[in-house]
Amino acid sequence: MSSLRRLSPPLHLLRAFSGVTRFGSVSRAADALHLTQSAVSKQIRELEDWVGVALFERSRKRLALTPAGERYEKAVRAVLAQLEAATLELITSNDGGGALHLSSLPTFAAKWLIPRLPQFQQQHPQITLHFVPYVHSYDFERPELDCSILFGDGHWPGAHAHYITGNEVALIAPRTLPADGAIDTPADVAHHTLMRHVTVPEAWLHWSETQGVTGLIDPLAGPQFDQFQTMIRAVMAGMGLALVPRCLVQDEIAAGLVREPLAQYPMGGGYCGDMGYWFCYPEGRTQLHALQCFRQWLLHGAAGGGDTAGTPANVTPSHA
Repeated sequence: MSSLRRLSPPLHLLRAFSGVTRFGSVSRAADALHLTQSAVSKQIRELEDWVGVALFERSRKRLALTPAGERYEKAVRAVLAQLEAATLELITSNDGGGALHLSSLPTFAAKWLIPRLPQFQQQHPQITLHFVPYVHSYDFERPELDCSILFGDGHWPGAHAHYITGNEVALIAPRTLPADGAIDTPADVAHHTLMRHVTVPEAWLHWSETQGVTGLIDPLAGPQFDQFQTMIRAVMAGMGLALVPRCLVQDEIAAGLVREPLAQYPMGGGYCGDMGYWFCYPEGRTQLHALQCFRQWLLHGAAGGGDTAGTPANVTPSHA
């Protein structure tokens, strides 16, 4: 066997290896691959012979990855995912469309993006969107991910980032307040529980500075949440006050599910800095036709109806 050939194991052996590690057993992998258990076991042994390295430790009919097997499995999983994504892109792009794999923060997807997607589908019926499970860290090394909608200041290493919306902030309160809990001025906020989001923990500090009530409230006290939707629900339940992106709570305000007691007071430009929702993608995906269409629609179509109010000052179109 030539050295070059040895470095390229057959695809069916890699699929068997990936299946066993994914499902944790030969029998379950065999079911998923529509093979017999003996066939899968034979392919695993053949792969180990091919690379000359033990990938599994065998004891009492149980398989456990060796350290070398763990490293190899991560690489094989990425290669197979990239191959599947490339094949899907090839199949779906025959008609001039294509597939786009994106992730989005759950609250933003549910409350802002999804209601607008029928418009995108109508304009680009040949493009198929596939939502990849959202993870809390920016990671475009994942081969199955083309782009993502993230919340932050627009700076992620190696990424182009375009501001969408989210910097304009609304202070929301429960629909009903106790008689002694009226909120007529910023100073009245001191009598209520202030809820915070983990991504913008200093939002109340920035708000208190812009409203001239620094020292009257404790901006770092109160419960902390990891999703704006949870905060909105907490306000509806009467737990306290929250500062949330206006684009996420407009419907609740209009429906009277929450109040905006200090709407007449300017919010000082929203969150400090350039915080908001950004459309992000790596340099390597720039030329994807589906991504170009989605970016154009997202920035000039979906976000063009007033939702970009509160765009951070001095924000350039993209950051690399």
